[in-house]
Amino acid sequence: MTTTDRPFIPVEPDQLPALQRRTSAVLIASQILGGLGVATGIALAAVLAQEVSGTEALSGLAPTATVTGTALLSVPLAALMTARGRRPGLVLAYLIGSLGAGLVVVAAAVDSFPLLLVGMAAFGAASSANLQARFAAADLAPPQRRARAISNVVWATTIGAVLGPNIAAPAGRSVSGLGIPEASGPFLWAAGVFVLAAVLVAVLLRPDPLLTARALAPVEEQSAKGRSLRAGITAVAASPRARLALTTVAVSHTAMVSIMSMTPVDLGHHGASIDLIGLVISGHIAGMYAFSPVMGWLSDRLGHLAVIGLAVALLGCAALLAGTAGPNHAQTAVGLFVLGLGWSAGLVSGSALLTDSVPGPARAAAQGLSDLTMNAAAGVGGAAAGLVVAQAGYGWLNLGAAVLLLPLSVLALRSLRPAG
Repeated sequence: MTTTDRPFIPVEPDQLPALQRRTSAVLIASQILGGLGVATGIALAAVLAQEVSGTEALSGLAPTATVTGTALLSVPLAALMTARGRRPGLVLAYLIGSLGAGLVVVAAAVDSFPLLLVGMAAFGAASSANLQARFAAADLAPPQRRARAISNVVWATTIGAVLGPNIAAPAGRSVSGLGIPEASGPFLWAAGVFVLAAVLVAVLLRPDPLLTARALAPVEEQSAKGRSLRAGITAVAASPRARLALTTVAVSHTAMVSIMSMTPVDLGHHGASIDLIGLVISGHIAGMYAFSPVMGWLSDRLGHLAVIGLAVALLGCAALLAGTAGPNHAQTAVGLFVLGLGWSAGLVSGSALLTDSVPGPARAAAQGLSDLTMNAAAGVGGAAAGLVVAQAGYGWLNLGAAVLLLPLSVLALRSLRPAG
């Protein structure tokens, strides 16, 4: 029996609720720090990329590199968590994110655009940590409360997402005397914040929630067999509800990223000020995160499939509102807020359904596959969104996002049919 096979002494059953609350508190705190670091850096990423590259045409590659890095790092980080537990994976992810932020600062200092893209890709590891934290919250939660456990960690991102852009400016001014571009200041701050998140997780996330859950599982689930990425893929492929969960998360994220990324451009074409664009995006972020506990409660009370149906309805309504708004800025703002709600419903219910639908040993691998799929799909969707808007217009982009919901609807309806 190897070290990873050998379960440690589990907590007593009456201690489990207290341990779950403590685990959630640590994850929420780390999520606040992680979300703060990501939002602070991303706020001026495109601006810094334009300064370093010397052209606006390449400015969009910086956030694209971050999404790509998040997707590519999801699988090895999930593999590490599968083998060693949540704590080592989350700590390593935050440290890689800190290293990436440092590389961005160095790239800005030496005026190297390729190095900046490498740094932005490594910076994406922190986003991967934030995504994986929601699954760590579900490890010890009872099945009837898993969605709420996930949603509470997702909600914590609200704090960092709101504060991050607001401290980007003072972070930039703080490096004005160091001889580096002010737009790199937020990344210097982000590097420090990610280190704090890593230390917090390393010190306080004990005992490890995933290893504890395995130790409490039936004996047949404590073997290392079935924990590989291939086993995760096999488990998802074998379960119709797992496939639905994976599709829900990927489609919700792709539709949200595609529409959200091009909304500021469309608002600008219709004469909106920068302040108004900022308010619309802030409302969108509030829809994404602030109401996630509501989505978790609904998912636990009404069932994951019901909230997936709600996600489809909200995302479709958002595409209709935003795609037909034209110069009506208020309608666009409502559409983006509803888009955030649809994303929240899809992410929370899909993540909970995936956790429930695969065997325990393959769970962490399947969750890593989920993050890889959603970020890869969103990266493609975000890149395609610019081409669609340039060639056909913002309304057609929203129509395309609505079309993405059709296969998700078919899968959801099939899942309602009795087995056999």
